[in-house]
Amino acid sequence: MTQNIAIQANNIGVSFKVDGGMIEAVKDVSFTLHKGQTIALVGESGSGKSVTARAIMKLLSKRATVAAKTEILYGGKNMARLSDREMRRLRGNRLTMIFQEPMSSLNPVYTIGTQLAEVLRIHQKISKADALKRAVALLAEVQIPDPEARVRQYPHQLSGGQRQRVMIAMALANNPDVLIADEPTTALDVTVQAEILNLIKALQQKNGMAVILITHDLTVVRQFADHVYVMQHGLVREEGPTETVFSDPQHPYTRRLLSSEPKGSANPLEGNPETVLAGRNIRVTYHLRKGGAFRGTMYDLQAVDGLSLNLKRGETLGLVGESGSGKTTFGQALLRLNKLTAGEVDFLGHRIDSLDRQGMKPFRQRMQIVFQDPFSSLNPRMSVRQLIEEGLIVNGIGKTRADRIERVKQALRDAGLPDTILSRFPHEFSGGQRQRLAIARAIALEPEFILLDEPTSALDLSVQAQIIELLRKLQRDKGLSYLFISHDLKVVRALCHRVIVMQQGQIVEQGPVADVLENPQTAYTRRLVRAAFEIAT
Repeated sequence: MTQNIAIQANNIGVSFKVDGGMIEAVKDVSFTLHKGQTIALVGESGSGKSVTARAIMKLLSKRATVAAKTEILYGGKNMARLSDREMRRLRGNRLTMIFQEPMSSLNPVYTIGTQLAEVLRIHQKISKADALKRAVALLAEVQIPDPEARVRQYPHQLSGGQRQRVMIAMALANNPDVLIADEPTTALDVTVQAEILNLIKALQQKNGMAVILITHDLTVVRQFADHVYVMQHGLVREEGPTETVFSDPQHPYTRRLLSSEPKGSANPLEGNPETVLAGRNIRVTYHLRKGGAFRGTMYDLQAVDGLSLNLKRGETLGLVGESGSGKTTFGQALLRLNKLTAGEVDFLGHRIDSLDRQGMKPFRQRMQIVFQDPFSSLNPRMSVRQLIEEGLIVNGIGKTRADRIERVKQALRDAGLPDTILSRFPHEFSGGQRQRLAIARAIALEPEFILLDEPTSALDLSVQAQIIELLRKLQRDKGLSYLFISHDLKVVRALCHRVIVMQQGQIVEQGPVADVLENPQTAYTRRLVRAAFEIAT
């Protein structure tokens, strides 16, 4: 039986040095991973899932201390005691990892093809030309359209979902023995999520690969994992075969986790509220290059093709569609964060589409954005206090320093975070906690409109419910208007009044959220709804 074991982990313990002492992030975590098996680590953000994965790969920060009794056995060796040089031979080759935040994992100054080719050439003796051919094949394998053009593009030119698929291609490049997937479908829409997980499953069966799946999406766990480990506060609270844990959970925490799902509906709109944001015939065109350096040709990609919307005070308008459909580009165009090719934008009765950077400055406090990838939108050199206070200082909010700090603390409390973390830095938080920091930074400025770009994608189900309730409360108390971009239709149903469905830069369907999700009129919307609500069937 031992020959069938890919990794045997015994008593993993990890502590972090923080102001005032040590914090035990992982305590005596043990598991067995067999070849060809998928195990899932589930739990709320901050439960120690990702720290456990990084301990296996020896990718912990210098502040971390691995307990002396920790054993992580692979190929007869204890990886917890291997040198950095020995681990480098394994990482990216026999053991690979898909990280939670693709933008911070991909190098922004190198093309996608160069980064994929590097992974292949480090571990395989192949030429640069062969590596680039293999890179194109890998992108095609993870369903990225037009892979020949994409290998010459940079990470910022791809959507969040496409960047996540590049990370998956990179991880699978050398046919590893063990794949650790840390929230591998966080940035993906529901239809692609199923495709990617099925792809990983097919490669797993073909190569006998073992998979450690770290996720907060319980429907994904139920469909794809063989065995589940439920974590809380660094401890394994419950473990067992997936179906047993789901159908008969023993621990109160597991029962609470399984019962958490976005519930309720949007606050009802009263009367005839004023229009906060209006876009008319918005068009965004990108000029892209494809082909070689000398024979390349330029072509136009119509990312947003003549779209219009109207957002009322106190309303939440959902924007859904597959990754690459133009949702984020459309939202950012309305906020003047990218260049409009054509169209008009009104914000609170003011035309803003022709304003320059200086002209936009008076409106910036009143319109905020929470980005999809919190780690790349939070300055790693700034403390929590500096991150949130910066906007207050720039916009002249707060009479004194003490007043500003109190506003910072209030924003943290509103976002469900303790107000005692002012001196900590972004890298010291889990993905879900960083997302809440991004929300705190936005609401601190007391805006009238917030663009929420996948604000719950990094959050586990129980925290999603808290954030939805928080957004509803802020909307009710302050009359906020939200443009909510998401691929999670369950969250859209719980939070939005109306929804717009996008495909390839165009609107294919729109209307009240209940009408569109319960009685979709187009085949594309029906496919999205089926993937979102029937994935576990």
